[in-house]
Amino acid sequence: MLQFLPLVVAILPLAGVTAAYWLNINAGVLPACLPFLDGCTSISATGRYLPGSMPFRAALLPQAALLGVMWWISVEWLQRHYSTRSRLRGLVLVTGVVGALALIVYVTFLGTNHPVYEFMRRFGIYFYFLGTALAQLLLTLCIERSRLRQVMLAIVLMPFVLGIANLFLKPVLVDPDGFENAIEWVAAFLMQCWFALLFVAWRRTGLIVRVETDSTNVHS
Repeated sequence: MLQFLPLVVAILPLAGVTAAYWLNINAGVLPACLPFLDGCTSISATGRYLPGSMPFRAALLPQAALLGVMWWISVEWLQRHYSTRSRLRGLVLVTGVVGALALIVYVTFLGTNHPVYEFMRRFGIYFYFLGTALAQLLLTLCIERSRLRQVMLAIVLMPFVLGIANLFLKPVLVDPDGFENAIEWVAAFLMQCWFALLFVAWRRTGLIVRVETDSTNVHS
């Protein structure tokens, strides 16, 4: 069942954040809109307040652990199927695990008002996005050229493009916070789409993950 891990990683946060936003809308805590377009609220806001914080944390804390396992299996998969340098595979694992650990920090300190805790929350979300995006980019560059690889590369580069656009446009926009929120939603959704495509890449190579009492083996 571990071969379905990228698909679970793709769906779990989407389900958790969507449930959190829906609960907070119905509780009158957050405004109802299309955040991908309107940017009326941030992703963090959906998990900052009750009752939405419950499904938010219930989804994202396990997500961090699942990400760590998925990146480790991905490195083993790269070693078995692609002639990539060990240093590059190591970077995939390091950046991916950094992103997973940063997600734990972010969720842990979300909703706190102390300046130190606020710093930790911002530290967590920035390093989650950066670590995960870099791991996705490095892994995409490791696999063979194909139409799937082109789509994965386009998806993983788009958040970087959106981030640069935000830096240039934010100072001149009437509602820079709304624009930044919308970019955050789009970038997060694209990152989840990438994991779904990784699931497709695993299946194309016939990946089978078998857990034994003394080790975990990756087979094709």
